[in-house]
Order: sequence, then C-alpha cells, then structure tokens
Amino acid sequence: MKNITIIATGLQFPEGPAFTSDGTLWCVEQDGASLFWLKPDGTTGRIQVGIGSRPNGLYIDDLDRLWFCDSGQHAIRCINYADQEPETIVDHVGEEPLDWPNDLIFDPEGNLIFTCPGPSEEDEPGFVSVCSTVGEVKKISEKLFYPNGVAFLPNGRTLLVSETHRKRIWAGRWDAVGLNWINPTVWAETGPNGFGPDGLTLGPDNQIYVAIYGGSCIQVYKPTGVLSDTIKLPGENPTNCAFDPTGRLGLVVTEGEKGQLLSIQL
Repeated sequence: MKNITIIATGLQFPEGPAFTSDGTLWCVEQDGASLFWLKPDGTTGRIQVGIGSRPNGLYIDDLDRLWFCDSGQHAIRCINYADQEPETIVDHVGEEPLDWPNDLIFDPEGNLIFTCPGPSEEDEPGFVSVCSTVGEVKKISEKLFYPNGVAFLPNGRTLLVSETHRKRIWAGRWDAVGLNWINPTVWAETGPNGFGPDGLTLGPDNQIYVAIYGGSCIQVYKPTGVLSDTIKLPGENPTNCAFDPTGRLGLVVTEGEKGQLLSIQL
C-alpha cells in the first residue's frame, strides 16, 4: 500500500474533493447537507446548504465559485463566496426535473456537463446533460446505467463518463459548439471488484484516476484506456478523487465507508 495519510475523519459520506485558489480543500457531505473545508493550516469548517439537500459532485471554477450537484433538491447549485447562500442554477431539462444529479465538470469553453443517474437502487438508464454558457440545457446521452463521474482526457476534447452499474467508462469526442457527445464507445472495463467506477480525475501525469466504489481502490488508466496501476485503500467505498494543485496533499480521496479524507503521495 502506498503512503496514505488520513487528513480528516467523521465526515458524513464525503464526495467531490476540490481546491480553491488559497489551497483550501473542499468536499461535500451527502448525508450532512453541507460542504466541508480543510485549510492548509489544518483548520476546518462547514457550510450548511439546506434541509433536504444531498450534495454530491463538486467543481470549483477559476473564480473560486463552488458548483455542486444536489441530488436531494434535484438541482445544480452554486456558491459565489463561502459566506453566501447557494443559488440554484439548473433544475430542469426542458420540462423534466433533474433526476438525482451526481457529478459535474466544465469544458474549456465554459459549458457545464453533468450526470443524472436517478436513484442508485434502480436499474434504468439515466442521462447526461449540458448547460451552455447562455443557459441552454439539453441531454447528450440517455443510454447509460447510472452515469456517474465525468472527466476530460488530456486533449480537453474527449469526454469520459463512468457507467457504474455496468462497470465501465465511456469516451466520446466532445463538440463544445454543437453541444454533442459524438460516438461514445467503451474506453475501459473496470473489472469485477466493487459496484463500479465512481468519480474520476485527470492527474498531472496525464493519466486518469478512477475511484472504484465498493472496490477499496483507485484504478489508474493511461489515456488509451489501458490499466496501468491499482492503488489499494483502507476503506471499501472511495467516492471520488482529486489532485492538490500545489502538490502538498498529492492525490486526495473521499472515502464513504469510514467517512474520511485520504492523502496519497504517489
């Protein structure tokens, strides 16, 4: 097992690690209706985001705005500053409410891409959607069974989406002008262990790091989709991962079984 340090405990099903420009590590607490933060000096705190909220994926943009999926409120929400109330940005695709939004990412042009898998216990296809820079919302896929984590390959033009219930990851060319996910095909099969791939992130080595929920590991893939490494974890349910841009914490993993934040020096 690699050098793994527990940097936070007692979290209520953490997900979506991300960093603001001051080096603060953030994550959501799905069962705590909150966003948790850990500053470089070791101080911690929480922002409560409302009764009935169930925050999931988290993305922090260049302006340090905190965007998060709220599966409890079936919406994409945003906090401009840490002391402001969350604002609902998207809650429908046409006339259809968002169905348990899970994870989100922005493309290089500023379009917001997010997954809506529906309830985890149902084995029905979910959908993947995009909200353009002018607020147009449309579906880009309706065929994946529990679409989950999202990431881009190093070229910034190939969109990856985890399909948890089928234990595989899809890749397709992303058309940022027409807002289309073109010719998605299976990029990787994650194997028999666990429930399947959850959150995933692009590493500084241009490899893709994938949290295998229920599999007690992070799987590492080359841009071609070939498995290059498996990082064993002390907890069974890693939900997502992200790299500290300063390098101080290395790879940070949110772990749901034990309610921990892990730091891995690779």
